[in-house]
Amino acid sequence: MRLLNITAFFFAIASALLLYGLNYQTRRLEAEMQGIERLAASARDDIAVLKAERGHLARPDRIDVLARQLGFAPPKPDQFRNGRMVSELTVNGAQADGR
Repeated sequence: MRLLNITAFFFAIASALLLYGLNYQTRRLEAEMQGIERLAASARDDIAVLKAERGHLARPDRIDVLARQLGFAPPKPDQFRNGRMVSELTVNGAQADGR
């Protein structure tokens, strides 16, 4: 009977130590996951800001002003050998834009 009590006592101590270790590991993993979630939220915020900046910078009216300041202009028909090339350019451009 005494041996059974001693065995139960050591079993209870071993179980307590095991549970303490599991609790510590669980808390560490939870803290790590919260850090990863914060990092993911920060990345989502950064992506939203970058998309907004890209949308602002890619506005056609803004690009047109900058292009004209650099001396660019829309192509003129006399820059091509014949009118057919202009129409082909227009058709190809429309296909490339997905229109």
